[in-house]
Amino acid sequence: AAMPLFIGYFQMKKQGQAIREEGPKWHNSKAGTPTMGGLVFLIGSILTGIWVGAWQKQLTPTLFILLFVLALYGVIGFLDDFIKIFKKRNMGLNSKQKLIGQILGGIIFYLVYRSEGYPGVLNFFGLDLPLGIIYGIFALFWLVGFSNAVNLTDGIDGLVAGLGSISFAAYGLIAWHQHQYDVLIICLSVLGGLLGFFVYNRKPAKIFMGDVGSLALGGLLAAISIMLNQEWTLLLIGLIYVMETASVMLQVTSFKLT
Repeated sequence: AAMPLFIGYFQMKKQGQAIREEGPKWHNSKAGTPTMGGLVFLIGSILTGIWVGAWQKQLTPTLFILLFVLALYGVIGFLDDFIKIFKKRNMGLNSKQKLIGQILGGIIFYLVYRSEGYPGVLNFFGLDLPLGIIYGIFALFWLVGFSNAVNLTDGIDGLVAGLGSISFAAYGLIAWHQHQYDVLIICLSVLGGLLGFFVYNRKPAKIFMGDVGSLALGGLLAAISIMLNQEWTLLLIGLIYVMETASVMLQVTSFKLT
């Protein structure tokens, strides 16, 4: 219900997504399309998660740390989007500023993760590897890496909203199977928000989710895979994100070498 109002506000203010001049020419038609739609479904997902968690007596530290990751990575993306729109150009926070925020979020997540008695054991395709403090480094890499991977994938109408819906539905099933109902609540809350957003984001998109949505979704997926001790499954569930990131890295490397 809030999305049409959000779209209308951006259209009234004539504020929307700037398009890079060096990008594909077919992207030019998207210039001026309202962005930051992720803010709406993030707020809805967080409020729903807290409400359902209270109703089902599942307001656990796990639920709150997952909401924290969603919110903090969303704030990083929000600042990035806000600067882009305010300055009317396709540049926001620089990579160093983003990285500092993402690492900070990863450190806090890991500290809470260990304080709750989670062992820091990496599930490597079914093989448990007790990594100790090294697992903390892995957790940071996982959150930062996948938040950026989802962000890089968000370039086609409805793509991340659709893939994200599938990803959170998959982790919802895993959480249900493992009886981790606090994680299930988060998965379903975000899934509901994404499905509602997809209606407005499918081709031709009336609004983009922006970095506020994509960075938050990627960070949350990584955090959920860790909480479920199903880290390796993200390489399958998030295969498109991995492939997109690998493609971008290859293109950048090729460009630098030529």
